[in-house]
Amino acid sequence: MATTRSYAAPPVPSLLRLLWRREKDLLSLLPDLAYREMITPLGYTRRGILLVNDPSWVNRILTDHDTFPKNDLFVEALEDLVGNSMFVTSGDTWRRQRKMVDPAFSHMRINRAFEFMAAAVDDYEHRLVAQSASQETFSLDAAMSHLTADVITRTIFSVPLEGQTSHDVFEDFMRFERQVGSIDIKRLLWDKPWSPHQQPEPVRQACARIRLHLGAMLDARLQHPEYDDIAGAILEARDADTGQPFDREGLIDQLGVFFLAGHETTASSLTWAFFILSQRPEFAERIRTEVEEVVGDGPVLLEHTKRLPFVRNFFREVLRLYPPITFLPRVAGKDTVIGDRKAPRGTMLMIAPWSMHRHVKLWEQPELFDPDRFLPERESKHVPGAYLPFGSGPRICVGAAFATIETALIIARLVRRFDFEALHPDAVRPHARLTTRPAVEISMRVRTR
Repeated sequence: MATTRSYAAPPVPSLLRLLWRREKDLLSLLPDLAYREMITPLGYTRRGILLVNDPSWVNRILTDHDTFPKNDLFVEALEDLVGNSMFVTSGDTWRRQRKMVDPAFSHMRINRAFEFMAAAVDDYEHRLVAQSASQETFSLDAAMSHLTADVITRTIFSVPLEGQTSHDVFEDFMRFERQVGSIDIKRLLWDKPWSPHQQPEPVRQACARIRLHLGAMLDARLQHPEYDDIAGAILEARDADTGQPFDREGLIDQLGVFFLAGHETTASSLTWAFFILSQRPEFAERIRTEVEEVVGDGPVLLEHTKRLPFVRNFFREVLRLYPPITFLPRVAGKDTVIGDRKAPRGTMLMIAPWSMHRHVKLWEQPELFDPDRFLPERESKHVPGAYLPFGSGPRICVGAAFATIETALIIARLVRRFDFEALHPDAVRPHARLTTRPAVEISMRVRTR
């Protein structure tokens, strides 16, 4: 399994390679110093870029989003899709929106959502049984994207991903993820911070279609006030100060966030999880043993997902080495100092879970895939703040608990019943745009146990 460290270069050559090869893989931007130093300049650009790996500074930057708001290039990459949602806003606007959506991911909502998760996995198991019987080759990436999109469609709207509108939303999300880049390298080199810019026309068209489809799904959902789902919780949300709900465009903004974060990031993580399991059968056996001891032959229930420590630790290690959100870009809103380095207003501050999770000063044997590093006696020795697959501070992912239960359910059920075989494992290497994905789709076969 190829790694990215093998082609890490000094900062300036890294920038030039992205520019002249027109690469969209943002991992190529990281020099070798990114895995050894706590604060590293990434080449020399008009706005300046600092890669920040120091956990104390990372926490400060992610906590103070008035001084360090979301990076303008990142916002521009997403605003056609998610509008003025909490995914791109900062300050008071973000705080207001976050308070309104938090109840949608409360404990009681997750209890209800679990039924939708289980139903989606039921349908996917039937599909895998058929693929096992025919020995059909399939794309692991596409399969995990479809499964997690089905989960999020059911949990938001109470309907499976089978209608034409739901299918179209999924297809356009796939086009959007392939086409959009969260950092435009030419603009990074030459443009001033906050210079106006539009995404390419194909990206804007995909976003417009997604928002149109989400609006149609929302309108259909409004005909069923009896449904108990995430859409219902968002419809009921009220601003604590004004008592006002989200307007229609605001609802579509937030639903776009849930689709993007709720299926793309989880699909990325599950793709890496099942690829690793195809290469490390000893981990699959440990998962099966644990599931048999905790669950037996019956269905995997919500209570079981909380009593599978090896499944949890396996997935936590997947998130460490293959964090779904590779970069958490921020910008200095005013002249400041980060560590011993000046950061003038407009400086891009790159917080990269990818480099933090592989940093030689933060982890013992950082390149080794070792789920047992999260055993309680070993986890207590980890550097505080060095692990942030869901971000940290007040902007930590609102759906972290949802994703943890969803992935535990999917891994437990699929590993219990199937063996996964990757057909070209030596060709697999990571590639980062909005999420950390394989550079080329992973061809997979399954066998029913």
